[in-house]
Amino acid sequence: MEFCDECGSMMHSEDDTWVCQSCGFEKARDTENEASMTTTEGQDTDSGPVDMSEVDDAEIGPTTKVNCPKCGHDRARYEMKQIRAADESETRFFTCVECDHKWREDDH
Repeated sequence: MEFCDECGSMMHSEDDTWVCQSCGFEKARDTENEASMTTTEGQDTDSGPVDMSEVDDAEIGPTTKVNCPKCGHDRARYEMKQIRAADESETRFFTCVECDHKWREDDH
C-alpha cells in the first residue's frame, strides 16, 4: 500500500506508476520496496460464522437494566457498534436475556 505524498490518500498502481485518485499526484513504483509490502490479495478474509453455542450467556457481554419491547423483561445484553460515519456516535444494540429479542437503542 502506498500513500500520496501530497494529500495522504491511498494510491493505486497503474503499470509502473503509483497514482493518487484524489489529487492526481503520480510517482514511480519501487519494486524493491514493494516486495516487503503486505497485501491482502489471495487471503481468506471470511472465516464463516462463529459458533457461540457453547458460550455461557454471562461471557457474551455486559448487561444493563432496560425493558424488552417484546416480553417486558428488564435485563438485556448490549454491544456498541459504529454503523455510521466515524464522526457519528456509536449505536447500542440490545439482546433480551429472557427471550433473545434483538433491538437497537433508537428503535421505537
